[in-house]
Amino acid sequence: MDTLQQLKAELANEYQITRNFIALFPVGKNQYAPHQKSMKMMRLATHIVEVFEWPSTVLKTSELDFAKVPYVPTSLATSEDLLKKLDEAYEAGIDALEKAQESDLTGNWAIKNDGHILASWSKYEAIRHALNQITHHRAQLGVYYRLNDIPLPASYGPSADSQNF
Repeated sequence: MDTLQQLKAELANEYQITRNFIALFPVGKNQYAPHQKSMKMMRLATHIVEVFEWPSTVLKTSELDFAKVPYVPTSLATSEDLLKKLDEAYEAGIDALEKAQESDLTGNWAIKNDGHILASWSKYEAIRHALNQITHHRAQLGVYYRLNDIPLPASYGPSADSQNF
């Protein structure tokens, strides 16, 4: 299996798992955060779904400089909004991977602020980083759900809520 096939398969798998989590997003908990330094629940969920588009950005650009292109988070309010944004972002990400060649993964990609490099990777590594971000932040969302007594769907195997003991 080539690298692009592996990335597409992993993105598709993360999409299905994430869709199950987002479908359970609770009404009335958009502003919930377990700690004052934590992201609010809706902001965290929005960030997760936005990351599915990152393969497209990485493959089409060489950098993201926040001073040149200020980041403005998408404003979402409901689980339906989240699911729609997730579907759109996933389609953009998977489409970019479908159109890419293996050689497209070798260029460099960086996150900058006013020219100062905050992080730098090969394009392959940047896409892998995005996949890791999905997993990391979805786990955070799982903690938020657990603290609010929202049953957790299975991820890479059954959760305590998805199986009968």
